[in-house]
Amino acid sequence: MTGPSPASKVLHPLLAELQERSGIVTESASRPFSDFDTRCVNALRALALDMVEQADSGHPGMPLGAAPMAYVLWTRHLRCNPKNPAWPDRDRFILSAGHGSALLYALLHLSGYELSLEELKRFRQWESLTPGHPERGETPGVEVTTGPLGQGFANGVGMAIAERYLAARFNRPGFEVVGHHTYGICSDGDLMEGIAAEAASLAGHLGLGRLIFLYDDNHISLAADTRLSFTEDVGRRFEAYGWQVLRVADGNDLSAIDRALAEARRENARPSLVMVSTHIGFGSPRFQDRFEAHGAPLGAEEVRATKRNLGWPEEPPFHLPEELIAQFRQAVERGAKLEAAWAAMMHEYDDRWPDLREKWGRAIRGELPPGWDRDIPRFAADHKPIATRSAGGQVLNAIAPRVFNLIGGSADLDPSTKTALKGRGCFQRPGCGSDSLQGAEKGEWGYAGANIAFGVREHAMGGILNGMAAHGGIIPFGSTFLIFSDYLRPALRLAALSRLAVKYVFTHDSTAVGEDGPTHQPIEQLASFRAMPNLTVIRPADANEVAEAWKVAMQIDDGPVLLVMSRQNLPVLDRSQLAPAVGLRRGGYVLADPPQGSPELILIATGSEVHPALAAWRQLIAEGRRVRLVGMPSCELFDKQSREYRDRVLPPQVTARLAVEAGASLGWYRYVGLQGEVVGLDRFGASAPGEVTLAQFGFTAENILRRALGMLG
Repeated sequence: MTGPSPASKVLHPLLAELQERSGIVTESASRPFSDFDTRCVNALRALALDMVEQADSGHPGMPLGAAPMAYVLWTRHLRCNPKNPAWPDRDRFILSAGHGSALLYALLHLSGYELSLEELKRFRQWESLTPGHPERGETPGVEVTTGPLGQGFANGVGMAIAERYLAARFNRPGFEVVGHHTYGICSDGDLMEGIAAEAASLAGHLGLGRLIFLYDDNHISLAADTRLSFTEDVGRRFEAYGWQVLRVADGNDLSAIDRALAEARRENARPSLVMVSTHIGFGSPRFQDRFEAHGAPLGAEEVRATKRNLGWPEEPPFHLPEELIAQFRQAVERGAKLEAAWAAMMHEYDDRWPDLREKWGRAIRGELPPGWDRDIPRFAADHKPIATRSAGGQVLNAIAPRVFNLIGGSADLDPSTKTALKGRGCFQRPGCGSDSLQGAEKGEWGYAGANIAFGVREHAMGGILNGMAAHGGIIPFGSTFLIFSDYLRPALRLAALSRLAVKYVFTHDSTAVGEDGPTHQPIEQLASFRAMPNLTVIRPADANEVAEAWKVAMQIDDGPVLLVMSRQNLPVLDRSQLAPAVGLRRGGYVLADPPQGSPELILIATGSEVHPALAAWRQLIAEGRRVRLVGMPSCELFDKQSREYRDRVLPPQVTARLAVEAGASLGWYRYVGLQGEVVGLDRFGASAPGEVTLAQFGFTAENILRRALGMLG
């Protein structure tokens, strides 16, 4: 490992003093809780009720039950600066139970974030800063987009991984550059979802001691009491995963919650689950402990009755006494002091380790270091045929030594996806692991290792990568077979929605997978991913397009990128006879034109199908036909080009067009038009050697030639 253990508790004197004075210390704060604190809790409850009632839409039950644990966390333990939500060493908070967003918005407003009371009154309305579920980038202080249950839980694991990796790289004795916690609130529904089980298992294995989830254990789901579907012993399950499990018997006992959080913060070797027994819809005469409280407004009369039960004024709505606001707003002064102490420490750190400080600054700003692409190989035309997955492995390993914060792994498929970072070690808890693990023989061990063994956990991998990207300072990547992308699609969709710069390597991209058969041969995946907003799909045709694809992917910072790679070997295209591979950056480009005259037909191909299309093009040219060959490795990049450029590549007057791709034909007619045709695959694959399946399904030069001649007449 580089530097001291990231779990080191040696703090710079400035940080230690400010944390002590602010009340944010390892032990719980000394001030006892009082009726005043209960009023503050009820302010959160009342705000949430009013937001839901005014919108006539929302989820009141969770805020009513979970407000006490949120209050204790936010006022006694959470290190943040509301006036600078991007402070790098802030604690992260995730509301995995995103349906309870009204509670989070109430916390953000009262704590002093740039979220006005007027925005709370516009809850769930058009262009408000208070959408129905929390959205990253829309609301100050919201770290990740949550709502689909379990996703936020996996995001928390990713944030904790990012924290440990950066701490191992940058912390020095007395200089805890990275030393924050990741907190979250999760629900019964979160813990029913498979993604949470996958992520919790990995977090326990990794010993992510700065990860703490509060479990809103109310025994109610949207449709019923959990006795119908969820009677397992959750605590024992998490203990088996390797978590510390703490229990709070009464969710309204502020002191017990405080003690449990303090104990969780003292634990450095294991993540912690604090099980808090709560009452959904607390205080509602009709709906407390009933599933009806989950996802619908209580109604005006029930809101008034609930407020009476809580000892809160029934009118006016959005009532906030100044003394209660002042209690929450202490977070502003406290956060400013904490960040100022950290910044002062960083000035001293700069003097001692200027190279590290420069590297830290680039990582946090999301900048690539100078010369990051200097070692990316070029492949000669006489290079032996090479699968794009293998070329991708070479390119990735040329980039990784120069980009320390490029880290990731695969869903137990490194030998097949070729994504192991050589010499970069394995991300494991210090002292844990086997010398047989991929990449360990030359690299660093512990949290400084850059290869993450996600295990056979595609869905968790997707959610964890989102958390790593949202944390900041990290460029995360993950890999699996293209067919298994379906396991992580919900997380990938949230990456696109949140514009998180996650890099995916999906290999084994067509029926050329062969003997493994239709269960392993992707058909509809490419078309479905191309339908997803904010997502860039790149399917390179040869090794040099792979190099360009990685250059593009590394520089896209406003959304995820899919690099789609072949299992089978492909020739390296002779760029002395064809257009240079740099054309990939524009998504689609003219690979070859007829020697004379304007084209009468356009062939369009991607990935491995460029090669039979090229052979067909050559035969057509030999027969005197005027044909253009267009490579279309990325529809998304092509669509971003100017109309003038797109019309140059695909002249509107040339209506005879034939697209070739070993996948669903859906989507290609936007490029070939109604008079064009597609050599695609609109059925499931078959088990046979890859070259046989490709031939049987028509992905041959002979079939492309036949189809082209049929169009030309």
